[in-house]
Amino acid sequence: MTDDALFDLFRTELYTPVVGDILDTLGLVHQFLPQPVQPMLPGMKLVGRAMPVLMIDVYGPQAQPFGKLTEALDQLEPGDIYLASGGAMRCAYWGEILTATARQRGANGAVINGYHRDTPQILEQDWPVFSRGRYAADSGVRTKVVEYRCPIEVGQVTIQPGDLVFGDLDGVLVIPRAVEQEVVERAAEKARGEKTVRGAIDAGMSSTQAFAQYGIL
Repeated sequence: MTDDALFDLFRTELYTPVVGDILDTLGLVHQFLPQPVQPMLPGMKLVGRAMPVLMIDVYGPQAQPFGKLTEALDQLEPGDIYLASGGAMRCAYWGEILTATARQRGANGAVINGYHRDTPQILEQDWPVFSRGRYAADSGVRTKVVEYRCPIEVGQVTIQPGDLVFGDLDGVLVIPRAVEQEVVERAAEKARGEKTVRGAIDAGMSSTQAFAQYGIL
């Protein structure tokens, strides 16, 4: 399956709870990013390949303002998810110009373990951004990018470049490449099964009967 077809499957059929359930059955029980990382709007959904970005705190003007931020943005590829974390989250890590750059590069979204700003200007671009919320403080004298396309950790999740990132109203999770195909196949099967169970319950079947027959709850 091409990435385009894979992304389309996620957008049209899958949702994070069912994918997370499958990861749990494989023993991968720490694949959700921290709960405060949420979409800017309830309808936002994103899927793509992780382009991890490592942030650190700084204190005052820097010889290289923002560090490697512009380099990280300018090497984004179609289908990438800009996924940034690090530091004490003392300011906004994302904003209007970053959104415009990433969108024009063909990236599929941004996931920020920290705050965003320029909220109206981001929303008018109709492009998915997930973060911990809004905060106007500028990053120029408070944080910088020190590396990108490198492994990072967010909460209990280890993220490698190219891992599959999926986010919707219920959260953001990361699917390691090693189990990607199995997770996708089983999640699609479970999502379709849940529709069958929902139909049976809507028709009058009890939850106990439905679980006994379909093994899905």
